[in-house]
Amino acid sequence: MLTNDQLGQWDRENFFHPSTHLAQHARGETPTRVIKTARGVHIVDRDGKETLDAFAGLYCVNVGYGRQEIAEAIADQARELAYYHAYVGHGTEASITLAKMVLDRAPDHMSKVYFGQSGSDANETNIKLIWYYNNILGRPEKKKIISRWRGYHGSGLMTGSLTGLEAFQKKFDLPLDRVVHTEAPYYFRRADLAMSEAAFVADCVAKLEELIAREGADTIAAFIGEPVLGTGGIVPPPAGYWDAIQKVLDKHDILLVADEVVTGFGRLGSMFGSDHYGMKPDLITIAKGLTSAYAPLSGSIVSDKMWQVLEQGTDENGPIGHGWTYSAHPIGAAAGVANLKLIDDLNLIENAGSIGKYLDDTMKAALGDHPHVGDIRGEGMLCAVEFVKDRDTRAFFDPADKIGYALAAALLSEGVIGRAMPQGDILGFAPPFCLTKEEADKVVDATTKAVTSVLG
Repeated sequence: MLTNDQLGQWDRENFFHPSTHLAQHARGETPTRVIKTARGVHIVDRDGKETLDAFAGLYCVNVGYGRQEIAEAIADQARELAYYHAYVGHGTEASITLAKMVLDRAPDHMSKVYFGQSGSDANETNIKLIWYYNNILGRPEKKKIISRWRGYHGSGLMTGSLTGLEAFQKKFDLPLDRVVHTEAPYYFRRADLAMSEAAFVADCVAKLEELIAREGADTIAAFIGEPVLGTGGIVPPPAGYWDAIQKVLDKHDILLVADEVVTGFGRLGSMFGSDHYGMKPDLITIAKGLTSAYAPLSGSIVSDKMWQVLEQGTDENGPIGHGWTYSAHPIGAAAGVANLKLIDDLNLIENAGSIGKYLDDTMKAALGDHPHVGDIRGEGMLCAVEFVKDRDTRAFFDPADKIGYALAAALLSEGVIGRAMPQGDILGFAPPFCLTKEEADKVVDATTKAVTSVLG
């Protein structure tokens, strides 16, 4: 690896980074960090600086970095068969085995899994399947999809439309038609502070019913939601939320898409968020934890109910006209097989639940009384600390102050990576499942020091 400033220069001259201030980076006003290696929960850059990654990349590296079992599975697959497509009934041992492993772990009513490359394209697949499903059933007007404000479902044209975050839509002419948004289940940010949690859930349901009545139930095909809001703030749902939402969807014959890109395969301390919250989805979106990001792979898990209609559609119209060149890529599939085996063998889901709870509890004990900490929340190996200007009135800081970004930078200076979440001053944590109590203590200690340095 180049270790002089030549690599940094090439980076600024040639590399288009996602979610980056392009002009500042090109001018050299923001740092370039070149990551060389990683092991467990730590990454190491080209200068040898080691950092505890308390966000697992982007909620991805669930089994931890440096797992040679997955690396060897990838290498073995590349040597045997680096690529073949999955069109017209073709498969590989890895892709077929992984499909079986996914369905063995998915809720009982799920039937098949379609493999893509990323969570974004998996949700694009879901959208097409939803539209195909209603066309086969003779319901050409039933096409709109309800999403939630602050939800994250991808960065494509339709998936960026489903995403309910300003940065992913502003100046991109999004959202497109056929997508409508409803209330986020974000109790801390409720408009009426006097509202109880139960009353807030009832209000979310009422707003959903109002939206359905306004648009017409015969025009609404599906509702998409993350079991726990991820990029929108790491927000577990209030008690009873998913049961209440499911009843509304069932009443109006609206499909439920559970976007489990973050929560799937153990992040909540259970295999799937759908089972965790008693949801009964018609489609489940998976990605990140499917391979722990050792290779790109995503999936759309299709329910029995939808699969029967898809079969009917191909009987009536011939082969389904949907596919990606790299669908079910054998290297990604091999990584997925090895990853899911490791999750089982190392009992990582149980660790995610127990150490995740320890992280949340310890964070609350350390920062719960701080005058600028408004909320500390989490579920499984997810944790968020939300900051306010005044906790008594729940007055928020001016976004121009960029408090969240200042806190993330201060945290990094303490040797820990957390994420400054968009649309609020929120520090998010989603460590690898192999996190230990000692490492959780380091995360909390570094966060406390960062908060003290920025907010006193």
